[in-house]
Amino acid sequence: MKNILAFAFYLTAQTAVAQTHLADSLPDRIILNLTENPQNQQAVNWRTAIAVKEGQVAQLRKEDNSPDFSDIALRIFKPSTTIFSDKENHGAAYHSVLFDSLETGHTYNYRVGKEGSWSEWFQFTTATTKDSLTFIYMGDAQNDLRSRWTRVYRKAIQTAPQASFILHAGDLINRSNTDAEWDEWFYAGNGINSSYPQGMIPGNHEYFRDDKKNLTLDPHWQQQFNLPRNGISGLEESNYTVNYGPVRIIGLNTQIIMLDSAGRKSQAEWLENILRSNKQKWTFVLCHHPIYSTSKSRDNFQFAELFNPIFEKYGVDMLLQGHDHTYARSALPKKEKKTPVYVVSVAGPKMYKLDPEKNWIEKSATNTQLFQVIEIKGNKLIFSAYTANGQLYDRFELEQ
Repeated sequence: MKNILAFAFYLTAQTAVAQTHLADSLPDRIILNLTENPQNQQAVNWRTAIAVKEGQVAQLRKEDNSPDFSDIALRIFKPSTTIFSDKENHGAAYHSVLFDSLETGHTYNYRVGKEGSWSEWFQFTTATTKDSLTFIYMGDAQNDLRSRWTRVYRKAIQTAPQASFILHAGDLINRSNTDAEWDEWFYAGNGINSSYPQGMIPGNHEYFRDDKKNLTLDPHWQQQFNLPRNGISGLEESNYTVNYGPVRIIGLNTQIIMLDSAGRKSQAEWLENILRSNKQKWTFVLCHHPIYSTSKSRDNFQFAELFNPIFEKYGVDMLLQGHDHTYARSALPKKEKKTPVYVVSVAGPKMYKLDPEKNWIEKSATNTQLFQVIEIKGNKLIFSAYTANGQLYDRFELEQ
């Protein structure tokens, strides 16, 4: 009898573990995203069980350091809601809100849900017009997210708690359209995603071929994120640009660039138009596939031949890249020719070998999980790469 009860308990425990990603009455996967106007807007998404989708709202108030959260000071936002089921038929209600008419450089409190099933109160701060800020950039998370990526993500926030936002260079998960993996990704960012605006672009592992062999972005992407829709038509929220203080972030969808000639050309034309009118002091391109690979037989000539001349022509400062599961950083630009600094990094535990014959690399690492902190101080940029335990691994400065 004892063995039967023990076996029953084991099965129950395994079922509970296997189904931890199922939506519940309490809001989960709460995440802030970068918006097209981060000085005056903030996007927030969350998820609930389908049964409690009605009546969901987001409440917003200015932080006043008081525990008296008066209803009089609250603004109420009703979300747009979509019902979505993944390939494993795990359905949920996905909710999305855009807080607008916000004051520049102010801290706000917000919570989501409804009476009887509210989230906790979170904080965020809108962008300022100052010429200084700090942000975090991370390469592929992808594998063993709960067990071996979590510590890297949390160490990044411990190292740079003043960060204004966080960028992810694609391959957030390993198997596209797999809700359990997204659950691990959100688990790792619990409390971080809901307090720091996130910007991400998809990698090859966020794509799959549908029944008609069409290249398809994981449908979770637009359900659970709320990114700018100012890029190429058809690539909404996977190709976009954001101005944040003195910084311009340009997100490219390199999976389309690599595999679709029309998408490659349209993104190149869009990029040149963006850069031609760019007035920001510092410009970063966030992309998954690197211009220059760190490994043998992985060079991305489709990307490099068309886009690199544009980066150089318009003086892009840095490319923040992933895909190659190593760390590599190019030499700093010479005064007579302003070329970008090319960085490849990896935050998760999946590792590749480095090709020692890649002569574009000045600083590199293998079998090492890292995160990067980028500080802007007026005319100076300070880049620091840290290992998983928070030790400084690489550092350089650029000046304009």
